[in-house]
Amino acid sequence: MLLTGLFPTSICHHQLHRGGRSLLNRRLGDECRALRLADAAGRRWSREHYAGGYTSYGTHSRLHLVSSLFGDLERAIRPHVRHFIVSLAYDMRGRRLEMTDCWANIMGPQTVHSGHLHPLSFISGTYYVAVPPGAAPLKFEDPRLAQFMAAPPRRRNAPPELRPFFTLAPKAGDIVLFESWLRHEVPAGHAKGERISISFNYAWREI
Repeated sequence: MLLTGLFPTSICHHQLHRGGRSLLNRRLGDECRALRLADAAGRRWSREHYAGGYTSYGTHSRLHLVSSLFGDLERAIRPHVRHFIVSLAYDMRGRRLEMTDCWANIMGPQTVHSGHLHPLSFISGTYYVAVPPGAAPLKFEDPRLAQFMAAPPRRRNAPPELRPFFTLAPKAGDIVLFESWLRHEVPAGHAKGERISISFNYAWREI
């Protein structure tokens, strides 16, 4: 019997900075906390949309353009995004890559970010600044899930590429990239400390 795998869903998980104690991570963590302290409108937005945590998504979503530190992070991320795009066989001739959004997230132990995707972009991702023990993972959903209809459940030992959900537990210093249409969520964690991450979107522009 010949089996042909079609329409793969690719996720790139890579260590951008070895370990979680880099100077960049310490500075990013300090800047994220300072931003939370200064961003009264963002704290109000987060109380409604990000209960138990803080995100600058509703108030400061282009941090790479206003902070030199976040700009440094964008320059470190960009080569990995380019490599990911090549692996996906996208034709970027006559097109340039552009980070359009970049925002900070600070999640308390029970903060949940329900299932969502990132419209108006084609590559999205997250860089992990602080991931204490017991912190929430990143959970991806099979994009075909709504079309399964009368399918029976998968076996418990099904390989990851055949499961309806895939859970990834990143560490501080890691970067995770995925195509923006891929639905994902962050369930509740059980860490005592705060999980700090920086999310971002990339789009393309014609040259």
